[in-house]
Amino acid sequence: MSRRVADAAACRSLLCDGSRSFYAASLFLPQHIRRPATAMYAFCRLADDAIDLDERGDGLERMQARLDAIYDGKPMDIPADRAFTEVVRRYSIPKALPQALLEGFEWDTQGHRYPDLASLEAYGSRVAGTVGAMMTLVMGVRSPDALARACDLGVAMQLTNIARDVGEDARNGRIYLPLNWLQEKGIDPDEFLANPRFTPEMGEIVQRLLKAADVLYARGAVGIHALPPSCRKGMQAAAALYSEIGREVERNGCDSISRRAVTSPTRKVLALYAMSRRWGRGDLHVVKEILSEDPLEANRFLVDAVREQETLTQEIRPQGVGMGRVEDRIMWLHNLFQRLEQQDRRSSRSNHRASPRTGSGGGTPVAG
Repeated sequence: MSRRVADAAACRSLLCDGSRSFYAASLFLPQHIRRPATAMYAFCRLADDAIDLDERGDGLERMQARLDAIYDGKPMDIPADRAFTEVVRRYSIPKALPQALLEGFEWDTQGHRYPDLASLEAYGSRVAGTVGAMMTLVMGVRSPDALARACDLGVAMQLTNIARDVGEDARNGRIYLPLNWLQEKGIDPDEFLANPRFTPEMGEIVQRLLKAADVLYARGAVGIHALPPSCRKGMQAAAALYSEIGREVERNGCDSISRRAVTSPTRKVLALYAMSRRWGRGDLHVVKEILSEDPLEANRFLVDAVREQETLTQEIRPQGVGMGRVEDRIMWLHNLFQRLEQQDRRSSRSNHRASPRTGSGGGTPVAG
């Protein structure tokens, strides 16, 4: 067995033992996407464990060293690191993305609390929006609009996780719910951590968080149409399975303190079917309108990091995009125009740097 094959098998094992929802969704992806996606997941999972389960107190420093080595093209002798190095190189993943992921994990170790929904979304963008952005790049799509919607989907999933795990997090001394929401309901966060128990007021907060997630799921679902057709089912599966966790929390009366939501196989199948039929041909104008909405403010820096990344290839057409159906052609053209605009910006930036400035302050500075 070659080292590359062995590394892929090790990454796949981590996926199988980790997120059941992500593993199930990955089965819908084509093989050429599943392997790099699995490598990416494996590195993220090991980073989470190295920092969250750190007993030596240097987990973050060790992961930073591993990430630096990956981007230097000299990964440490760890299967997931070697596999992720290849993904980073092949798909031109900006270092800012996995770097932001580590920052989110650091916030966990520091016991960050979040004063409002916007600050919680900033956390979600780091620990989950980053994954959505990297998945989009692995699928060969670099359109800012598609990236923005992928980050929306990642944050939605993280908000769902938080809504599901309120009790578990509290028993581990952590609280992620927006502090101003708790204050509005007369809940003292420290008292709740000392004695986690369900109340109608806490149920209302959990419900409110799920509604915030649903807004982002709707936006993220639209972005799936900007992906290659062969990848859409996998992302639809991920969105459906995670959003169904929220529905299960609701069926439990939004009590995620004394019980943990578990989605039955039947519910999962029904959710997959509903998601697959969410948008039809008659909704293309709605799809395009939502797709072009600005990024969530918390996710803007992720989209900008990709926009500013010089890609290793001049190829414009995203990988694996079929050109048969009308909606496929529309989304391919949308991605094409976005890529052409990016090339124009890079060309303009190069010309600007090569030419001396005229006047005392003319022109708009170009972000580097």
